[in-house]
Amino acid sequence: MASSKFQAFYNHPAGPKTIHFWAPTFKWALNIANVVDISTKPAETVSYPQQAALACSGLIWAKYSTVITPVRIRLILCF
Repeated sequence: MASSKFQAFYNHPAGPKTIHFWAPTFKWALNIANVVDISTKPAETVSYPQQAALACSGLIWAKYSTVITPVRIRLILCF
């Protein structure tokens, strides 16, 4: 059962084979890096508005990436 769910996830049109999966994943990796920054840097060197803006944009793009339906468009030069 777990294998079939993994295969369905892996072969999904917006799954890990496409940019539609990896772009939000790396966007959230930036947010995780910012949380680490907050815990390691002095408080006066951390920009909280920048942290909030990055988190908000991460939420927006994560929502957008679950709503869109990927379409493959062939870019062929027509003369």
